[in-house]
Amino acid sequence: MSLPYGLDLNNQLNVDKSSTRIVISLKNLTSNEQVNFEHTINEWFAENAPQLQVSLASPSLMFSHIGQRNIESMLKGVVIALFLISILFGFALRSIRYSFYSLLPNLTPALIGFGVWYFISGQVGLALSVVASMTLGIVVDDTIHFLTKYKLAREQRLLKPEAAVEYAFAGVGRALWVTTLVLVLGFIVLAQSTFQINADIGLLTAITLVAAFIVDFLFLPPLLLKIDKRSATTQHKGQA
Repeated sequence: MSLPYGLDLNNQLNVDKSSTRIVISLKNLTSNEQVNFEHTINEWFAENAPQLQVSLASPSLMFSHIGQRNIESMLKGVVIALFLISILFGFALRSIRYSFYSLLPNLTPALIGFGVWYFISGQVGLALSVVASMTLGIVVDDTIHFLTKYKLAREQRLLKPEAAVEYAFAGVGRALWVTTLVLVLGFIVLAQSTFQINADIGLLTAITLVAAFIVDFLFLPPLLLKIDKRSATTQHKGQA
């Protein structure tokens, strides 16, 4: 075709005219929607034009696949990490029972954090996929300190469950809330960033740390009290 430069199809056809490039403009789509759209196009061509070879490519599609793989890897990694941490808890505390106790307070904060994030944004991007694994170490640190003091009070000081909880709070309570306060304030500062990825990471991390603090202070002690009282009642009935 005799067209002015820039209006012909030379930039959309290869030299031997065996392939062409088609540019599609879409509205903003989530990563899942982009991946599903890619699958839909591939399936349509496979059914209606199997003689044609179609290859979709774009930066946003590439990052959608990367984000999807990161999220899947994060979930697997967190599960494996929790399993290994529970084993280490068992060795450190010399108790399989306490290693099981640690699972709920270690897992719950991330679930609460992402649950709250669902109502705030509803989307977990490439950057946010690392928050669960990033905060896991901090959450585990809080739990191990509390359980260590509680176990010490129960086994060495022979305190009742209620007194053991008070002893644990007296020993590590201040350190836990001060550490949480400092970290949360730091990540809230990060949440004020004009760079959206940094802001999202800071906000979600702060939410997760607050959830961990609430779980360790309001959920873990009643759990220990209930289980230890039930265990003591069972032992008493067995002796009777």
